[in-house]
Amino acid sequence: MRTRPTLHWTPPPDLPPGTTDLRPVVDALGAGGVLVLTGAGISTESGIPAYRGEGGSLSRHTPMTYQDFTASPQARRRYWARSHLGWRTFGRARPNAGHRAVATFARHGLLSGVITQNVDGLHQAAGAEGVVELHGSLARVRCLGCEAITSRHELAERLEAANAGFRPVAAGINPDGDADLSDDQVAGFRVAPCADCGGILKPDVVFFGETVPAQRIEHCRELVRSASSLLVLGSSLTVMSGLRFVRLAAQSDKRVLIINRDPTRGDPLAHTRVSLPLGTALSTVADTLNLSADGRPAPCSGP
Repeated sequence: MRTRPTLHWTPPPDLPPGTTDLRPVVDALGAGGVLVLTGAGISTESGIPAYRGEGGSLSRHTPMTYQDFTASPQARRRYWARSHLGWRTFGRARPNAGHRAVATFARHGLLSGVITQNVDGLHQAAGAEGVVELHGSLARVRCLGCEAITSRHELAERLEAANAGFRPVAAGINPDGDADLSDDQVAGFRVAPCADCGGILKPDVVFFGETVPAQRIEHCRELVRSASSLLVLGSSLTVMSGLRFVRLAAQSDKRVLIINRDPTRGDPLAHTRVSLPLGTALSTVADTLNLSADGRPAPCSGP
């Protein structure tokens, strides 16, 4: 029987409230060896909405699942029409203060690694290296037939040529680059097949209902085991793909720290949850550690 993925989580009433005290985060980063795990919340200040929380995209749409995408040509037409339009906006997004701060921490040797649940590539655009893309990247396209990997920019050019004049107005853009369009708006959109074998093209991302590759999960587990602490940024941890690492960190006696405006599914396992906007919080942490966003020591403000 096909099951739908877990999309929503209701916080229990006994969760501890968030704090505005950033000292535990400063102390953890100052000690080094911190593994960072990021979710959609770190990209909201770049104009990409989160899935959950106030204004989250799940309040107005259900993301495409792997099962629907592979089973239905109509679902693939709807996905690629919406995604093609969304890519025009999504591809123009730029790193914000949160991404730059994470890159700064990494350049100063304070991090043991970065795992992101996001598919937007903004950590790398900010200068972070060796980022583990848990759910893949929208910048790549994979053929489900011959497994060829091609550039999203190349596919965008092919879709533009096949759908001249496709300029619908979207109701919104979602964290996976999907634009909100009606069935009437996507009717007649032409989907491009693989240029090598004519097979079905899929973005090189893990859809809801799809399994993260086992090798990638094991790599992330090793990163958790070798870290001194785990810092979660902008994730509700609703889905198991991220929550499993919080559980592993707690089981391994690693300190878990979370910065997220809303309660998360990992709060019961966390040492602290800071309820502040990520850009502001991480910039404050960088300033406290006397680091600047471009990787150079910040000027001292004292005498």
